[in-house]
Amino acid sequence: MADYVFIRKSRNIASNAVHVFLNILLGLGAVLITLFSGSPILGIVLVLLSKWRIFAVRRRYLWLSLKSNLVDIIVGFSVVILSYYSGTSLAPVHFVLAAFYTIWLLFIKPLSSENATLAQSLIAVFLGISATTIMTSMVNSLVAALAAFVVGYAASRHVLSQTNDQDYTLTTLICGLAFSEIAWLCYSWSIIYTFGASGIRIPQTAIILTIFAFIYNYARQAMIKYQDDFRFKHIAGPVLFGIALVGIIVLWFSNPIFNI
Repeated sequence: MADYVFIRKSRNIASNAVHVFLNILLGLGAVLITLFSGSPILGIVLVLLSKWRIFAVRRRYLWLSLKSNLVDIIVGFSVVILSYYSGTSLAPVHFVLAAFYTIWLLFIKPLSSENATLAQSLIAVFLGISATTIMTSMVNSLVAALAAFVVGYAASRHVLSQTNDQDYTLTTLICGLAFSEIAWLCYSWSIIYTFGASGIRIPQTAIILTIFAFIYNYARQAMIKYQDDFRFKHIAGPVLFGIALVGIIVLWFSNPIFNI
């Protein structure tokens, strides 16, 4: 019996070690293969290969499986796209992206608490909108709006799917449409903040929509909690703080070094 327990523990340790190694390999590989190939295609393929379980289900469950993994896919694709648009020369931003994606895979993604789920959604919003803003800067605004819709829909669904809400279809669609509208409005004046020679670029739209996503979720939770007794005072603090923060960003931080 003792030998069986020892063998089982040894196998678990080996399995965990392999799991950690593969996630580190994916985190580094997604960035490096994009950097050295000069194309995002191989990086995207690598991310998709890591999500092979999505396609291993029966056909009627494929769409549901895809939606359930959208946040993780958005984060992976965003890391690859941001790596690609950071240039073909190794820069500090590539190390930042590789390190963050590895941390995401090992520590952030496996979490399942309510706060962790919200954090995962906000990360997907920030990275997803950053990638789509930079990627769609030279194309039709409709493409940017559609990409923002997918990010908003995925982030909202990720949070709601962890709750006891029976039907959240309308809520997720409303959030997606709100993201799409805000992204479309911001498209004509896209602001991107740069940080010296690090290669780090943060679109203003990504900050605004991340703040919006937080307030949206806070208001939804308050409405559920108070129901018929819901009043604006229950969400006044975060809403007013968010509006003030966005106002400061738009009015005083809209003159970056690099703007598209």
